[in-house]
Amino acid sequence: MARTPDGPPPPPAVQKLRVRWAKRGRLRFTSHRDFQRAFERAVRRAGLPVAYSAGFSPHPKISYAGAAPTGTASEAEYVEVSVTTRVDPAEVARLLDAAMPPGLDVLEVVEAAPGAGSLADRLQASHWRIELPGTAAAQAEEAVAAFLASPEVLVERLTKDGTRTFDARGAVLRLSAGSEPEREPCAILHVVVRHGTPTVRPDDVLSGLRRTGILVTPAPPVAVRLAQGPLDEPTGEVGDPLAPDRNAVGAPLAVGGA
Repeated sequence: MARTPDGPPPPPAVQKLRVRWAKRGRLRFTSHRDFQRAFERAVRRAGLPVAYSAGFSPHPKISYAGAAPTGTASEAEYVEVSVTTRVDPAEVARLLDAAMPPGLDVLEVVEAAPGAGSLADRLQASHWRIELPGTAAAQAEEAVAAFLASPEVLVERLTKDGTRTFDARGAVLRLSAGSEPEREPCAILHVVVRHGTPTVRPDDVLSGLRRTGILVTPAPPVAVRLAQGPLDEPTGEVGDPLAPDRNAVGAPLAVGGA
């Protein structure tokens, strides 16, 4: 006969919150595991009535989606939290941001709209800005042209299972190079990448540019994810994944539990 935990089951979740947060400055070097620990501490400090799973080892109902690679900054990271008491998302955003370390910044909290679908399913593509200090814009433009003209660009990545070879070109929907006059020489790349398996990261795109074009990067690149969300296929633009929730009409929420 199966054993069951002693005591009553945990309170049910009555509301799901979707959080957009940023990873900035030196905190871009934090790992996804580091952020998980920091966020769960912030949830406790903020007094958020987070829901827990049932069973012998209850876990907080916190779901992380589309994490950026370690070493990259981002303005568009997302996490979902289920709570047992209805709360005011704006107040939760304020409390969570105050409880997080500077550089891991909570930007917005919205309530998940009923029937609006999965947040993870909306994260179809990313828009990255990649700064290349010490690299002239003309050199980057030449490498970009060669990359875009190639039907396939094979790159290698070292994984826990060994070296993996895959095509970086197929996932790239848009790629351009430019510069900012006051920062020359510093090429600026903008790239829109479709999510897939494996996910093509900024360093994969740079590996492909080095392979197909004459690209020299004398200083470490700085990559920032500007957007992550639904993909508009005709334009290649990346949309706002929280728009369906933010635009949903619902009953006003009372502050409580946070």
